[in-house]
Formats: sequence, C-alpha cells, structure tokens
Amino acid sequence: MPRYRRAKTAGATYFFTLVTCRRQNILCDEPIRTALRHAIRHVQASRPFAIDAWVLLPDHLHCIWTLPPEDNDFPARWSLIKRHVSLACAAQYKRDDWITPAKRKHRESTIWQRRYWEHQIRDETDYRRHMDYIHHNPVKHGLCTDVAAWPYSTFHRHVRQGKYPIDWGTSYKEVGEHSFGE
Repeated sequence: MPRYRRAKTAGATYFFTLVTCRRQNILCDEPIRTALRHAIRHVQASRPFAIDAWVLLPDHLHCIWTLPPEDNDFPARWSLIKRHVSLACAAQYKRDDWITPAKRKHRESTIWQRRYWEHQIRDETDYRRHMDYIHHNPVKHGLCTDVAAWPYSTFHRHVRQGKYPIDWGTSYKEVGEHSFGE
C-alpha cells in the first residue's frame, strides 16, 4: 500500500484540489453547496483556517487555505468537511451500487474521491500563480467565457477588495501576469 507524504508546515498556505467520486457533476448543486458552506463554517469554528481563494466547479474544487501558526492539520479539516457533506447529502447523492468493499472498509461516501491534491505554497509568485489558476479555471473548462461570469468563486470578493479588476482574465495572456495583492 502506498504511503503518501504530505507537507507538514505549521501556519503555511496550501493549494488543494478535491474531485467528486467518478467525476460526478454535482458540486454546484444547491444541496451540495449548502452542505459544503455549513461544513466549512462548522470546521472553522473548532479548527480555524483562512480561505484565501476558492472555486467550485461541477466535478472538482480548488482552493487556497492558510493555517494558523503552530497548526499543520489540514487532513483532519478535509476529513471533517467531506464527512459532513457526505452525511448531509446522503439521501440525495448516495449510490449504493458504487459502494465497493474498499469504500465500505474506509467508510467512504459516493460523493468524494478518497484522495486529494495538496501543494504547499512556496512564495509570493507561487501564490499568485495558484490564485490566478483558481480564478481562471471555469474559463479553462469552458464553463463560462470570462472569469467574472462564474458565480462559485472568490474572484468576486477579490474584485471588491481591489485585488483583481472586474475584467481580469478576459484574455488567456492575462492569466499568470496579474500581480496579486498589490
């Protein structure tokens, strides 16, 4: 069995990608969005973390979190969030025909893939690139033609804060050239 090594730097900033089980197009459904919002608030109340950026797409999500000093336990946070969403949405989204012996053994739902991708942000350039990647992702996947048109993103919050112009990302050339946080 593989042993995955995770970054373990307390107080660090991390980029994550989570994917639905079998790439189901369900994450933008209202029940999932509501459960996800409640799960995040619930977990943040007992295990604080800052959400620097987020984008929710039909079959996956990307986000950047910053953990508090002296804390590196993002796996527990993700476990709690995924479990909360799975329990809250089980009646609508559980697929008994997808429950394999491995899923049963690990007490997994049919909403999420077991694993997720994490990357520790190294510096300001890495942060900016991941921030831009997150916000441009709906355009990349053909879900909209400009970044501002996608409703499930922190892009709108960053526009209000003056970190992005409203028309950012209308050409692919702009992506990766924006100086985030100036």
